Amino acid sequence: MSDREPTARAEVITIETPGLGDRSYLVHDGSSALVVDPQRDIDRVLHLAESLQVQVTHVLETHLHNDYVTGGLALAEETGARYVVPAGDAVEFERTPVGDGAELAAGSLTFVARHTPGHTPHHMAYVVRAGADPVAVFTGGSMLFGAVGRTDLIAKERTEELTRAQFRSVRRLAHELPGHVAVHPTHGFGSFCSATETSGEASTIADERDRNIALVIDDEDRFVTELLGGLSAYPRYYAHMASANAKGPAAPDLSPPEVIDPERLAQRLAAGEWVVDLRSRRAFARSHLAGTVSIELGDPFAVYLGWTLPWQAPITLVGDSIEQVGEARRQLVRIGFDALTGAALGPPEALGGELKGYPVASFDDLALEPERDDRIVLDVRREDEWSGGHLTGALHIPFFELAERVGELPEREIWVHCKSGFRAAIATSLLDRAGLACVLIDDDWERADKLGLAITTAR
Repeated sequence: MSDREPTARAEVITIETPGLGDRSYLVHDGSSALVVDPQRDIDRVLHLAESLQVQVTHVLETHLHNDYVTGGLALAEETGARYVVPAGDAVEFERTPVGDGAELAAGSLTFVARHTPGHTPHHMAYVVRAGADPVAVFTGGSMLFGAVGRTDLIAKERTEELTRAQFRSVRRLAHELPGHVAVHPTHGFGSFCSATETSGEASTIADERDRNIALVIDDEDRFVTELLGGLSAYPRYYAHMASANAKGPAAPDLSPPEVIDPERLAQRLAAGEWVVDLRSRRAFARSHLAGTVSIELGDPFAVYLGWTLPWQAPITLVGDSIEQVGEARRQLVRIGFDALTGAALGPPEALGGELKGYPVASFDDLALEPERDDRIVLDVRREDEWSGGHLTGALHIPFFELAERVGELPEREIWVHCKSGFRAAIATSLLDRAGLACVLIDDDWERADKLGLAITTAR
């Protein structure tokens, strides 16, 4: 669950959430602890604090998050800790508001707030001192590993302003802090909150001076141009995260949903409700209940479900076991999808209803007959991926738009691909749900070029 990293006289423990590309942190001196940017499933933090025999005295938010529902308020209430939130953020709960330069103590540790606007207007970084020595800085969505947090999540009309603020914030941290200070960002490990790709698993201020985009580019106007030019689409559920966090989310229900019988499952499918099959995409392709959608349980599960399905749509899960369904629920509550209406367990043939399936192919199969008139190729990657190079003659509909745009597709067999097969599997199941003939290309995009398939670059 976590990796330990010793600092001078403090210990920083990283709590990974790889499915969202984020990190939370617990910092302690052996008796008192502070927690930075906790995820909503706070049981992980509580178990960690208990195992270390430390008391959580402060819970810190660097900003109102746009990519997950926080566990901050629930954790503070559970532990009796002070809940520290940037003073400028309008929230609906009691908290300890902090502004630039505010200092608070957790045992022998002191943390100092630094206003670092950019990712959000009121964003704070927190510098932790053990004695007089600054040993770590928790940078949230400002300084990431080689990159910065994206600046277009608040409002289109504020994006340039926030991008310029981000440039200055990262440079402020690099100027004010010693090179040995460890950098601990919340985003940047696959999160769409990162403006550009990040690199590495650890960093210091000295490292960032040599590689961070806001530090190696000296001209602010050039930084703005390059950063804004590299922004890509982000999950649709992001639009609901900040408002949920401003209300002060309660602790989630992590108990397994009710197991329903085949009759109730059939009724939901007949009504057109969302029923999500958690099994592997190839198992789904071989056999599944008509009307279900394939989103296999893995690290990207919650992100792509939240990107595909309507916000807060009631969801029934189909899985092999109650443990599998429970893990899916844990991932979903992190992004505020709480409306699980039940689960069906077991192989599809045991659940009643019509069984369906569709073929699985590779780019090799496509290369054997590249120009068949009775099929089309559908690319469901993001716009930036499509512009970077796509199969000549292919159609393009991003997977997250497909449910609303299936009517645009011609009545021919549709071969669907993405970069690795994960998103293509979601898209193919949506086409299958709509009654269209389809084939899943479960393959790596890089192989298309190696096989000599014709590729067009739009840039």
